[in-house]
Order: sequence, then C-alpha cells, then structure tokens
Amino acid sequence: MAGLDAYDNSLTMVCEELLHPFKREQGKEPQLRDMNLHRLPWPLDELEALGETEVEMRVTLSYFIEPNPSARGVTSRYRYESHGLRFDVKRPWESDDDFRARINVAARDDEERTNLSDTDSAWLIGKNSRHKGSLHSDIWRGSAAALASRGVIAVYPSLGWWKTRPVLERYNQVVRYSLLVSIKAQDIDVDLYTPISSQIDVPIIIE
Repeated sequence: MAGLDAYDNSLTMVCEELLHPFKREQGKEPQLRDMNLHRLPWPLDELEALGETEVEMRVTLSYFIEPNPSARGVTSRYRYESHGLRFDVKRPWESDDDFRARINVAARDDEERTNLSDTDSAWLIGKNSRHKGSLHSDIWRGSAAALASRGVIAVYPSLGWWKTRPVLERYNQVVRYSLLVSIKAQDIDVDLYTPISSQIDVPIIIE
C-alpha cells in the first residue's frame, strides 16, 4: 500500500509493505530471502530541468522486531533482534541490475559483519551509522538532476536470531515495515505534484 502527500515544493511517498527476511531449505541453514525494490514516482523532467539546484531527500524506514526469548544480558544486536532491515538508494548511472547486485553484496557483507567504507558521501549520516535499532532515517542532499537518476530504493534484510537460532523455527516469518520518502526543493517555486498526479494510482493528500 502506498500514498503520496503533496505540499508546495515537496512530495512525500508513504509505503506499507511486507517482506520475508529469511528462508530455510531442507537440510540447510536459514538464508536471506527477499529484497523489495520501490520505484519512486518523482517528476523526472521537472527535476532534470532544475539542474544543479540543491534538493533534499529524506528516507525513513521503521519496523518492529521480536526480542530474543533469552535476551537478558544480551549486548549484540545480532542476538537481541529477530531481524534487521536496511535501505539503500540507486546511484546515478547505476542500472537496475547493477543496483540489485550491489544490494546482494551489501546484504552478504552485513551478514558477515564486514564494515565497508561508505562511498556515497551525500548522505548526512551514512549507511554505516544509520542502521541502528528499528527506526532508520537519513537525509541525502544534492542536485535535482542527480536525484532524478536515483529513482529506486531497496529494502533488504540483515542478520537476526530468527536466522541464527533455527531451532526456534521462526525463520519463515513475514515482517511489516513502513517506508517514508520525501523530496523538497529549497527556496524555489516549483510544482512537483501536478506532473505526476495523472500517473499514479494511490491516494493523494494535499495540504
């Protein structure tokens, strides 16, 4: 389920979705299962026309976890939380296939607890610091033209005790999450809503 909130020179997309973090095949240990890709309905022509004008994109991902039944005294998040979710955004000139491949590598590195350098410096917090707890938020700032080529967001799972404690048989659980993505063009008069109003089939709230 998705909705859009439009106000002056800003847009906000709200999604409520489901995801299966893990799976287990017979005779094997649980593995990571799904990622969801969300295509952002931004007005590409209008953003490209703004060129180097600075815009802001805020992404917020929230979900609930199930605490480890034996969580008393547990300090590692991999042992306390049932699962984690992460988000990432397609980079300029990155194809959808390249984006999926990068997310698969990121999920594997997170599972192996490999802390790689964050090469996307336009984020305020960055991927190595924003994914703590079960409410993740970050702000990207850059040119409108660059934002126009960042039109896909991935939500994917990370390690948790549903995977590491298969004896409890929670690895087939489905999880719900909320994804909020907003864009704002600062200090300029631009209509971001009208160009996409006829292209979307979701409820619109205009304030």
